[in-house]
Amino acid sequence: MKKVLLVCLLFAAVFSCNFSENIYINEDGTGKMEFSFDGSQLMQMGGEKMAGESEERIDSTIVFKDFFEEKKDSIAQLSKEEQDKLKALEPFTMTMLMDPETSELKMKIFNDFKDVNELQDMFKAMNNVSNLKGKGATDPMDNSNPFSSFGEDGATDLKYRFDGKIFKREATIVDEEAYSKLTDSLGQLEIMFGASKYKLNYHFPRRVKSVSNEKAMFSQDGKTLTLEYGFMEYLKNPKALDLEVILED
Repeated sequence: MKKVLLVCLLFAAVFSCNFSENIYINEDGTGKMEFSFDGSQLMQMGGEKMAGESEERIDSTIVFKDFFEEKKDSIAQLSKEEQDKLKALEPFTMTMLMDPETSELKMKIFNDFKDVNELQDMFKAMNNVSNLKGKGATDPMDNSNPFSSFGEDGATDLKYRFDGKIFKREATIVDEEAYSKLTDSLGQLEIMFGASKYKLNYHFPRRVKSVSNEKAMFSQDGKTLTLEYGFMEYLKNPKALDLEVILED
């Protein structure tokens, strides 16, 4: 289990991938949120090297609540701050598939929610996952970490709201100075993530009447909205994917 997790984190933090933020909302406001990335293209380019000496196929699911229960004695040795960060991950499940033979590399972290307004920012969850590596893990403001600016101690905040008819996704820069310093030092990430995309896939219980972003695309039934943006451009301008979606009655 530990080996699978570390391999998963390695690819998430080091290699260029296409990222997706998927939200499924039911009529009663409950639903599922999923953050995923696909690094299969990189596996096709250099799968053997990326997989290391072992060509073992990894297809694993980690339920964080169960994982933390298994490691509770070790976690008890951490500071309260670190324990709180890990506790925030308890609702989440993570899956990973890495297959050198088929050149597949996919990871998902997801959870069910009872209310859209209570959604946890998935970037915060990804940053908290890095704490599982223990002492010396990724600094939450380390610019080599693509999720750092959106982390729990980062410079931005991301909120989701839904009142049954209007859905909003809104990013806020809460620390202008910290965010400016971070965006000024993205050179290393440009090399690793320059070609990566960030895609929103939002599934609503009714047809969309209107949306604030003119670049949004819709499914044939009008219930699914997709919006794609360059990952690096998104890091530099987190408000680029702000949305207000109004559903039909």
